[in-house]
Amino acid sequence: MSLTVADLAGPGMTEFQEQLRQQHEKTMHEELEKLLQSSPGPEAQISKKDFEGFRCIFHRFLQRKGPSVEWSKIQRPPEDLILSYEKIKAQGRPEGITSSLNKLVVLKLNGGLGTSMGCKGPKSLISVSNDNTFLDLTVQQIEHLNKTFNADVPLVLMNSFNTDEDTKKILQKYTHHRVKIHTFNQSRYPRINKESLLPIASDLGMKGANADAWYPPGHGDIYASFHNSGLLDTLLAQGKEYVFVSNIDNLGATVDLSILHHLMSQPASRRCEFIMEVTNKTRSDVKGGTLIQYEDHLRLLEIAQVPKDHVDEFKSVTKFKIFNTNNLWISLPAIKRLQQQNTLDLEIIVNPKSLDGGLNVIQLETAVGAAIKCFDNALGVNVPRSRFLPVKTSSDLLLVMSNLYSLEAGSLTMSKKREFPSTPHVKLGSSFTKVQDFLKRFENIPDMLELDHLTVSGDVTFGKNVSLKGTVIIIANHGDRIDIPAGAVLENKIVSGNLRILDH
Repeated sequence: MSLTVADLAGPGMTEFQEQLRQQHEKTMHEELEKLLQSSPGPEAQISKKDFEGFRCIFHRFLQRKGPSVEWSKIQRPPEDLILSYEKIKAQGRPEGITSSLNKLVVLKLNGGLGTSMGCKGPKSLISVSNDNTFLDLTVQQIEHLNKTFNADVPLVLMNSFNTDEDTKKILQKYTHHRVKIHTFNQSRYPRINKESLLPIASDLGMKGANADAWYPPGHGDIYASFHNSGLLDTLLAQGKEYVFVSNIDNLGATVDLSILHHLMSQPASRRCEFIMEVTNKTRSDVKGGTLIQYEDHLRLLEIAQVPKDHVDEFKSVTKFKIFNTNNLWISLPAIKRLQQQNTLDLEIIVNPKSLDGGLNVIQLETAVGAAIKCFDNALGVNVPRSRFLPVKTSSDLLLVMSNLYSLEAGSLTMSKKREFPSTPHVKLGSSFTKVQDFLKRFENIPDMLELDHLTVSGDVTFGKNVSLKGTVIIIANHGDRIDIPAGAVLENKIVSGNLRILDH
């Protein structure tokens, strides 16, 4: 008898179900051993370590007895555990910045591909501002810090098997920059068949039939992979104390000296081991994870953990006012301690996928921020929205490439010429999804300093030096095309139908 996801539902567990689970765990162990034996050599040694981690998460997955949170126990975090960024910054420019920076490591999550934006290879290699890639901007930021304060802040990239090779090739261009760059790989876990709950891989290979058989298990894998790589110990031996972790596609996630000073200035007995940067929710952030107080601990609550009856309540901007930016400041000695004690308990995210051939699989993942409940004296800091500037779509790309932002030493800041601090709401249609198509549709990026809202749908192109102001909606119906002429100023306009500019 095989075990299915349905057998795992519900809080109760019969003796028969328990026997079934134990048997299935044994079968999984045998399947993983077969995979290891299929490809002896260095690859098997790496996979063996990865499989140890997978066995642990799979064991916990089989042991699940219902929801990971009881809704009635959820409370708003006490005010003293969510600090105001303004209050931290008001303490002024601290002395001894160089000493503090020399104890810091910057780590960027670099496991993602650019496929959602129509690009091949690592997302970090997409050009986003003045021909600079995400990785270029990161290196420039840290090099600027090191030069300005005569410091030694290293950059660490957590790659995945999808991004490691291409990233390492490109790192050679930074050899003469004043920043030491280290890499390590997150784990490679086997995708499992949704019905049989067994691996779909036939061997350890990653090509042909096995191309879709593996996945990187979410950024919560950072703790084990960082520790297992040996790099954590190397950095601790160099006197490093904290790591600033963020997504490489969040252009607002720069090293903040005020937060760093706050961490370093705490007495040793009350040293904060984890800070999560949160920011105020808007209607576009309703699905973002939020901080709650749960059983006397700060805890990250993700939408996947919310019972269906309470999803609307979770999305409410009135009850849950903040969300996680995934900018995290974490104590390196604490990571080592928790890894050695094996006490990091991260909620499992069950991510269902449907492969090209129609096979339904599941991925067992974890999130880096979920570990906040395991660290001592953890805090949230409510930061300005400017520290959350992710580029997930071509709509985001249009914003950061425009004159709304100026670039200095790798950091983007809102132009002083814009009268409102908020960014415009931009929604580009499917014709703009791929970066290559997006770039072809703009002769240059329009002036957007006075723009509030832009919606573009259908076959639309923009000539040179177009200016967009207020609310602009451009809709080309199926079969029609709209060419916005060079020098056009669109202010509070709706453009629809067919408008073509032809050369003669």
